[in-house]
Amino acid sequence: MKPIRFALCGALMLSAGLKPVTAAGDSRELVKFPAIMTEHMLANMLDHLRALDEIIGELSAGNADKAATIAEKRLGMSSLERHGAAHLAKFMPEGMKAAGTQLHRAASRFRIAVKNAELAPERESRHEVFKAMQNITSACIACHQGYRVR
Repeated sequence: MKPIRFALCGALMLSAGLKPVTAAGDSRELVKFPAIMTEHMLANMLDHLRALDEIIGELSAGNADKAATIAEKRLGMSSLERHGAAHLAKFMPEGMKAAGTQLHRAASRFRIAVKNAELAPERESRHEVFKAMQNITSACIACHQGYRVR
């Protein structure tokens, strides 16, 4: 079963324009943080991924308001203090900071898109919500394609 998963993962990466990276061939910029800050940032990113999963789950269950709340509290601009963003930013190159800011702004805009969707025709509003969600994940991808911490 594992070879099938790896083949599927590779196919998905290539279709998304991503190249598999080996430690020796990793051209992303290495960003050095103090060890405790690296662990803190990795924990934040895992929480971001969990939040995205919860958002998708709430949307699929028809709970748009809950999805919007999760997006803002866990990923949006109001989550910066919770994640210790000011402490982490001191160690980040400008491009990495910009990608992080883009992620948090996109999450706050996602909340707005979800709220606006209540007022728009159904099909149009779904498209806006999906576009807003993709803006969040695009910010994640931009950072992960350009930077590494290990």
